[in-house]
Amino acid sequence: MTKNSVSVLPQDCKSNDEIGEDILLTGIRTFLQSLMEVEVEQLTGAGKHQRSVERRNHRNGYREREWITRLGNILLNIPKLRTGSYFPSFLTAYKRSEKALFAVVQEAYVKGVSTRKIDDLVKALGVEHLDKSAVSRICAELDEELEVFRNRPLDAGYVYLWLDATCIKVRDIGRVRNMAVLVAVAVRKDGEREIIGVDIGPAESGPFWKSFLRSLCRRGLDDVKLVVSDAHEGLKNAISAVFSGSSWQRCRVHFMRNALSRVKRKYQQLVAASIRTIFLHPNYEDARDQLREIATKLEPQFPDVSEMLEEAQEELLSYCAFPHEHHTKIWSTNPIERLNKEIKRRVKVVGLFPNTDSAMRLVGAILLEQNEQWMDEEKKYLSKKSMRELLEGIEPDDNNERHLPDQSALSK
Repeated sequence: MTKNSVSVLPQDCKSNDEIGEDILLTGIRTFLQSLMEVEVEQLTGAGKHQRSVERRNHRNGYREREWITRLGNILLNIPKLRTGSYFPSFLTAYKRSEKALFAVVQEAYVKGVSTRKIDDLVKALGVEHLDKSAVSRICAELDEELEVFRNRPLDAGYVYLWLDATCIKVRDIGRVRNMAVLVAVAVRKDGEREIIGVDIGPAESGPFWKSFLRSLCRRGLDDVKLVVSDAHEGLKNAISAVFSGSSWQRCRVHFMRNALSRVKRKYQQLVAASIRTIFLHPNYEDARDQLREIATKLEPQFPDVSEMLEEAQEELLSYCAFPHEHHTKIWSTNPIERLNKEIKRRVKVVGLFPNTDSAMRLVGAILLEQNEQWMDEEKKYLSKKSMRELLEGIEPDDNNERHLPDQSALSK
């Protein structure tokens, strides 16, 4: 029996040191189990088997997790929740994304597809012996959590939807391919933002986007009022097919990049400043008039940009039909841009994923952690007052019909 193992032999067969360590480990485990029960009780709003009007969630059994400490390995029974997930506060040093990254590195190394960067990282992590069964166990534990996260019901009621993608490198069928990571973020009717979808596929194509959006609808997403994205043709067609009753906002940031790509560098700052003045106006009529004025002024020297502005007038100004407080949040895909930057930062360490599953494991863990952080924030992403202002115009009437805020100006 090793020094740091949990007791499995009769007490009279052990040394005093071993008995002392077992008692200490048992005490630590009992304390940690009690701590987890208290944390889960606070999350659910009720004690175990307790009926309460303040209950917000329900328990859903336990999952085992081995925690390696200097005193020995402690087997914990971590409570599971019916909706969402719970992660003990005392394990913050072992976050899912870090475990996922470690698992990806080891998996790449074990499969013999690691690069020099991966080899160096393995050594930096102090890994002298790679246990394939341990890697599989870590992966299975993460996959179970991510499966729940990626397929949970979307029944909270959502108003705004942001869509965007980023690229990563994955070894697929013996060759390295650029794969698209699709991410969907939405705002609920209570003003909370939530990461509602993620998928990885061979290309940012129309069919892939359409399949992704339909999977969100199957999980319960419906009646979205505004979809925000860039003007990728495949994505536009998918949005039109799946969310035909929703308004579409073209991301002003992506539009600006496209416009400035047609302008010489020395004029880019001037053109960008001119275009930004369009978005200083809170109502549609003033913003439309400003857009046309800027397009007219730019036409002699920058005809391509002028034409782009004229053609994109309606899709750039869709945000005007919604509460003024929401404008800075809904006229671009910035909420997802920040997520994409974090994904890029973390996957840069890996460089090349050994397969799609390992890529989803790390990306999914990053997004799950971010989503939980958003849920823990006290301040809502959009205020209750502004959401009430929006919802007053879209709640069902006696004829069971829904009405968007007045967008008659958009059709003029």
